[in-house]
Amino acid sequence: MRKLLETVIGKKINKTRVFPVTTKIVIIFTLIILISNFTSNYINLIYNRTEQLNLLKQLLAKDLTDFYGFANTQYEIYQFNRDLKGSFESIQSKGNHLLKRDKAIALCVKPDGTVAIQSSNKVPPVTVFQDRKTLNMMIQQNNAGAAEGFIDFTFNNERYIGIYKYNPKWEMFLIRAEEENEFYQSTRTIFRDISIIIIFLTIVSAVVGIGFLKYILRFINIITSNIMKMVQNQQLELIDLKGAPNDDITYLGVAFNSLSSTINNLVNIFRKFANKDIAIKAYRERQVMLEGAPKELTVLFSDIKSFTFITETLGHDIIKLLNLHYDRAIREIVKYDGVIGSIIGDALLAVFGVFEESSANKSLQAVLSAYKIHEVAESLRQKMELRKERIIQERGCLLPEEERVYKAVLLEVGVGIDGGEVFWGTIGSYVRMTSTVIGDNVNSASRLEGLTRIYHVPVICSEYVKNDIEQNVPNHEITFVEIDTVLVKGKTEGKKIFWPILNSQAPKKVKADLESFSQGLDLYYRGEWKKAYRFFAKCKLPMAEVFKDRTKNYEPPKKWNGIWEMKTK
Repeated sequence: MRKLLETVIGKKINKTRVFPVTTKIVIIFTLIILISNFTSNYINLIYNRTEQLNLLKQLLAKDLTDFYGFANTQYEIYQFNRDLKGSFESIQSKGNHLLKRDKAIALCVKPDGTVAIQSSNKVPPVTVFQDRKTLNMMIQQNNAGAAEGFIDFTFNNERYIGIYKYNPKWEMFLIRAEEENEFYQSTRTIFRDISIIIIFLTIVSAVVGIGFLKYILRFINIITSNIMKMVQNQQLELIDLKGAPNDDITYLGVAFNSLSSTINNLVNIFRKFANKDIAIKAYRERQVMLEGAPKELTVLFSDIKSFTFITETLGHDIIKLLNLHYDRAIREIVKYDGVIGSIIGDALLAVFGVFEESSANKSLQAVLSAYKIHEVAESLRQKMELRKERIIQERGCLLPEEERVYKAVLLEVGVGIDGGEVFWGTIGSYVRMTSTVIGDNVNSASRLEGLTRIYHVPVICSEYVKNDIEQNVPNHEITFVEIDTVLVKGKTEGKKIFWPILNSQAPKKVKADLESFSQGLDLYYRGEWKKAYRFFAKCKLPMAEVFKDRTKNYEPPKKWNGIWEMKTK
C-alpha cells in the first residue's frame, strides 16, 4: 500500500514531497477533460434553456389567450346577473385548470396593485402585487398602446417568468406565469446526472492513462530514484541508462551524468562554507573568490549572560549546553534569511539582507529572529525547571552542587541590533574561506547588546533599525520604545536606543507604563529630573529602575545635554 501511495504521490525527501511527473500529467489532462466536458455540458444546458424558454412563452401565450377569453365571457355573464363573486370564482377556477406545476400562477391585477384574482396550487394568497416596477412598466406600455407582453417579476419573494395582457372590460391585467427555479429544475437534474457520468468516465480514463504513461515514462522514475539516493547519501553517481529508449528523457539522464563531475566540485565548495549565500554564489558562478563589497545590512549580536559563571560551573559540559542553544537559535535565524557571521563562545553574530532575491525587510527579520532566540532560551529554561521539579518530587531537594548547575543552565541572552553600510565578503585563503562582516555598525550591535544588561530589556536596537521598519514595512506590529540617548565607550557621538516590542507579546496594561516612561524620558532629556522622577517612580517597566536611580537626587550632571555617557562596554 505504501509503495502504491509513493507511486501516485511520490516520496518525501528532506520533508519535501517529490511528485511524479506522471501524476501531474494525469491530473492536468484529467482537469482539462473535466473542464472541457463540463463546459460543453453547460453550453448545451444554456441552449436547451433558451429553447425551453421559447417553448414556455408559446405555452404561456396559449394559456393566457384561453384565460383572457374566459374572463371576457365571465364579464358578459356578470353584466347579466351582477354576481361579481361568482364570476371571480369562475375565473379563478379556470386559472387553476390551466396550472400544472406547484408554483405556477394566474393573476388578475388592478392598476393600483390589488390582486383581484389569484389562481395557484401551492402559492400562498397575496392581496397586493408588490413588484411595483413591473406593474408601472405594464401600465406605461398599456398607455402607449401595447396592451400585452412578456415580463420577469418578483411574486411572493420568488422570481417568475410570465406574460400579461390588459383586459379593458374588467380593467385589470391578466397574468400567466411560471416560477423560474421550478421551471428550470428538470434541466439542473439532467446537468447533475450527466456531470456524474462525465466524472466516472474521466476517472476510468485517468486510471487507464496512468498505466500507459507509467510505461512510456518509466525512465523518469529510474532517474528520479537514483537522484533521491544521491541526495540522501550526499554522493553523486552515474545513472544506469541501459535499455533506455532514444528520447529526450534518456538525454536528460545522459546530461545529468555529464554534469556529475562539475556538481561534485560544487559539493566540495559547499563543505567549506555553511552560509547559504556562499552556496548560492558557488552554484551560480562555479567558484568563490576572496572578495567583498559595501552593502547595507542589518547586524544582530547575541550574547549569553553570566557566561563566566556558567563555564566555571559546567566545565567541558558547556559545549553540550551551547550546542543545545545554538542548534535551535541558528535554525530560527536561518528561517528568517539570516546568515551566521561568526560564533565565538557565548557570542553569536548574524547578518540580514544578504540575499538579493529576498523581498523581506532585513531589519524586521532581525527583530523577529531576536525574539525567537529569546524563545529558544526560555524553552530551555522551562525544560530545566521541569527537571528540577521532578528531582524535588523524587528526593525532596537539590544538592548544593546540583543547585549551582541548575542556575548555570538557566540561559539568559541579550540581543543588540544595528544596521547600515558595512563590508560583506569572503576572507581567508583558497584552502579555507569564510564570509564575514566588517564595519562600525557591527561593533555598535555588540555595544547595544551590552546595554540590555543595564536597562534590563531583552532586545535593544538602533534608530536605523526603527526607521527601516517603520518606513518600509506597513502593518509591522512592532512598537518601538525609546529607552535613552547614550554615548557608548569608544564613540564620540550619542545615539538613541530603542526597545522593539512585538505587539502580540505586549499586555494592554503595559501601554500605561509606556506612556509614563515616555513622559518621564522627555522631562529627563530637558534636565527636569525632579518631575521626571515622579513619572519613572510609577512606571513598572524594567528600564525605569535605571532612571529612578539616576534622577533620585533630582539634579542632572553639569553641562547636561540629554546624552548619558557609558563608562564601560
